[in-house]
Amino acid sequence: MVRWWGMARALLPDDLWTEIAPLLPPPRPRPKGGRPPIDNRAALTGILFVLRSGLPWEMLPAEMGCGSGMSCWRRLRDWQAAGVWARLHQVLLERLHA
Repeated sequence: MVRWWGMARALLPDDLWTEIAPLLPPPRPRPKGGRPPIDNRAALTGILFVLRSGLPWEMLPAEMGCGSGMSCWRRLRDWQAAGVWARLHQVLLERLHA
């Protein structure tokens, strides 16, 4: 049995998440209802897993609890448009220099 969550959890340890979380905008409101959005940590974990593994977005394992690959891809797109990755890059550089 593959332990997806253990592999994914190692991609985003708690101390790193604490630094990243304030950089991420909250999910957009859904005035017409629908499924609630996945939380930011789950989305980022899914994004990191796909980018690191090279897996196609649609093959993101549901057992990881990161939502669908398409949900993670949309969050990646939205965060890119919001300038999140540039800020995240700066935080990671500061962390490496510390």
